Amino acid sequence: MKKLLRFALLAAVIGFGIFWWITTPKVWEDAALADLTGDPDKGALVFAAAGCASCHSAKGAEGEAKLALVGGREFASDFGTFYAPNISQSVEFGIGGWSFSDLANAVTFGTAPDGKHYYPAFPYTTYQNMSAADLADLYAYLKTLPAVDTPSQPHDVGFPFNIRRSLGGWKFLFAGKGWALQGDLTPEETRGRYLVEAMGHCAECHTPRNAIGGLQRDQWLAGGPNPDGKGRIPNITPHADGIGGWAVVDIVTYLNSGFTPEYDVAGGQMADVVENTKQLPPEDLNAIAAYLKRIAPVESAE
Repeated sequence: MKKLLRFALLAAVIGFGIFWWITTPKVWEDAALADLTGDPDKGALVFAAAGCASCHSAKGAEGEAKLALVGGREFASDFGTFYAPNISQSVEFGIGGWSFSDLANAVTFGTAPDGKHYYPAFPYTTYQNMSAADLADLYAYLKTLPAVDTPSQPHDVGFPFNIRRSLGGWKFLFAGKGWALQGDLTPEETRGRYLVEAMGHCAECHTPRNAIGGLQRDQWLAGGPNPDGKGRIPNITPHADGIGGWAVVDIVTYLNSGFTPEYDVAGGQMADVVENTKQLPPEDLNAIAAYLKRIAPVESAE
């Protein structure tokens, strides 16, 4: 009996140690971020491509008001309701006191300055592929934006999803999976992959999720139910169910104007996305189109 108890205790200690190791928040190595100063002009394009204002500006904000990153927009899900935080330059209520490494750790690893895990409503599972140089440019640009002294609204998430440490296990399962599109890509397709899979985080909406919120990578960009329960997110693969009938010029036109080949217009959250993509240079829009024509066609997800 004593041997059995000792074995059970040892197993429990080992199990706890493995759990603690798996769920420990990740951070960037200091050397990887050293000597990066960032260019705010380049950072403005990173900011647009990453869609920061689409989530973190006040609901209904337009024009210059969208640069006041006060947060507050709500995102309903099966796990609770998440509220975009204030990421303005307010030292007290925003990220004005953050270092570059604080921002890099948050954006790509979902790790807060205090070492806690962020919820994956923040799309770090795709931002994780962003380069350190782009992160430095983004940091430099964010420093030029105004401070707004409005506190962030706490998330409405119940047990057991409010246990932050357990998010490390979720990350272990679903983060750090690398590029979805592999193979011998052209420079244009490689750029498009970076814009779609990293900065643009298109899969966060256009790829269906499993029961615990992980992206179903075998149905990459195949659409699916809207997490808030209202309607569906469209398939954007080159399948007949998706945008298989769209030419490159159709995709570019849509990203630049919001108009589809059928003379429909982008609405809802996609209207915000178009507000971002139309700020990108033509070569980036063509790169996105080249990527979307290259990925595997997948039938629309149920």
